[in-house]
Amino acid sequence: MNKVKNWFLKLSLIKKIIFILVILVVGYFAISKLFLNRSNKITYQTEKIVKGNLIVTVTGSGTVASTNSSNITTSATGVVKNIYIKDGDVVKTGDKIAELELDLEGQQKSSQAWGSYQSAKNSLQTAKDNLYSVQSDLFTKWQSHFDLATSSTYENSDKTPNIPERQSQTEYRISEDNWLLSEAKYKAQQKVIEQAQSSLNTAWFAYQQASPIIYAPISGTVSGLSLQIGTVINSQSINNTSATTNKIANIKTDALPTLSINLTEIDVPKIKIGDKATITFDAFVDKTFTGKVISIDTVGSVTSGVTNYPTVILLDTKSNAILPNMGVSANIITNTKDDILLVSSSAIKTDSNGVNYVQVMKNGNPINQNVEIGLSSDSQTEIISGLREGDIVVISTTQATSTTQQTQSVFGGIGGRTGGGNVRIQGR
Repeated sequence: MNKVKNWFLKLSLIKKIIFILVILVVGYFAISKLFLNRSNKITYQTEKIVKGNLIVTVTGSGTVASTNSSNITTSATGVVKNIYIKDGDVVKTGDKIAELELDLEGQQKSSQAWGSYQSAKNSLQTAKDNLYSVQSDLFTKWQSHFDLATSSTYENSDKTPNIPERQSQTEYRISEDNWLLSEAKYKAQQKVIEQAQSSLNTAWFAYQQASPIIYAPISGTVSGLSLQIGTVINSQSINNTSATTNKIANIKTDALPTLSINLTEIDVPKIKIGDKATITFDAFVDKTFTGKVISIDTVGSVTSGVTNYPTVILLDTKSNAILPNMGVSANIITNTKDDILLVSSSAIKTDSNGVNYVQVMKNGNPINQNVEIGLSSDSQTEIISGLREGDIVVISTTQATSTTQQTQSVFGGIGGRTGGGNVRIQGR
């Protein structure tokens, strides 16, 4: 009897547990359905079609080039004895900048450079002397050939060339070849003189670099000069390699600054020489400069798998505040149109047939409207046909989910927490 009784007690307990679980599950779904009522709300962001001006640009970034400046350098070493200019002075090519008292290493470099200069000078003079000999031989061979060519054997009575005789006689052909050979030697010796002159110029520049006097390489305004009387200039060592020159200062010319901008392979075909550009500098966020494209490198370069095409922009104005290697951003203007219908590019959609359309708001509802588009910038698109000025179009759509919560009043019925008959919408 006790076993039977215990079995009925366990069965009764199991039934109660099952009943409670059923009540909980049913209650959960009932409450969810009764008290939580979800609804989706679509919000349209719109804008009005207006007339305006469209500017199409290509954007790139780069740096200020140093093409309008040059470094004042020297390979001499020693102690600064005299300084002839100061920062901000205007100098001409060859003006003295400073003078050194050379140390032993500097004296050796200067002597070697002077010896090389003298050797190049002697070579040039020898080449010029040889030219006289070659020229004399040319005149002799020419005169000999002229006398033979104007003889009665090789010239007709009317002073016209006797071509058959000239072509057939070995004597005539040898004379002509001797003349042409001497002329070729003369021209070759002229090239030797040009090469010797170039070597002399190089040797003189090398001597100037090693001499105790430091000279201005170009005309312009001096900047960055930090020398003082008594300053020691030594041979610099970079990566265990002795540098050949030391930078003393910088000379900036009056040329307009140029910028080197990198463009992608997609953008570079869109621009051409002469295109206008607006430029901003990282250092001057509140200023905008203008310029134009003067060079396009259509070969480009590849870095880390990315192809860039350097494009040079010449600024319209110069500024002392613009320094070499400053970071810049440029917008190159490729096309413009005035007084046209404009819409945000985000409003343009394309169907499966490739037809462009926009959604126009009619009585609060969006209606698809086919359009013909023209030029496009990063943010705006020209509307050629399909819309009129003042039309309202959809530029974006937002779908928000909201929850309607209904509460059971303790006094009966469905109502808000503060009374019956009210429904409150709570955004979730």
